[in-house]
Amino acid sequence: MRILGIDPGIASTGWGVIEAAGNKFKSLDYGYISTKPSVSKGKRLMIIYLKIREIIDLYQPELAGVEDIFFARNKLSAIPVAEAKGVILLAIESKNIETSVYTPLQIKQALTGNGRAEKNQVQEMVKLLLGLKEKIKPDHAADALAAAVCCYNNKTLGV
Repeated sequence: MRILGIDPGIASTGWGVIEAAGNKFKSLDYGYISTKPSVSKGKRLMIIYLKIREIIDLYQPELAGVEDIFFARNKLSAIPVAEAKGVILLAIESKNIETSVYTPLQIKQALTGNGRAEKNQVQEMVKLLLGLKEKIKPDHAADALAAAVCCYNNKTLGV
């Protein structure tokens, strides 16, 4: 089964595609979509939308897991991220892919067994589960792969 994971952001949207069967995971590809602040917000959102559709066309995932937004301190920065998340969900839905949204706590719990795990612990588990030699860079891509693993576990194991 192929799963697309997304970590939404207006400046940098992380993405990752995994293949999973049973308890075996393989990273097919990952990266990030970068947009420049000098570009209008509408164009930035369009770039994210079109790139997500390109990734879907290339890898043909069956499921998608998207990390939900969590901003405890700066509520204003949540607005552009929420807008990016909206166009991401639209892009995925336009391709008729079943999508689930997971809180950071749910993703951490699914990967480490601890919903309060540190970012470094999650990145280490992503590396181990996907059999990679080095940690994923940038962090947004690692978070996207974690969302994909969480999605698979949730849909197949009920975790």
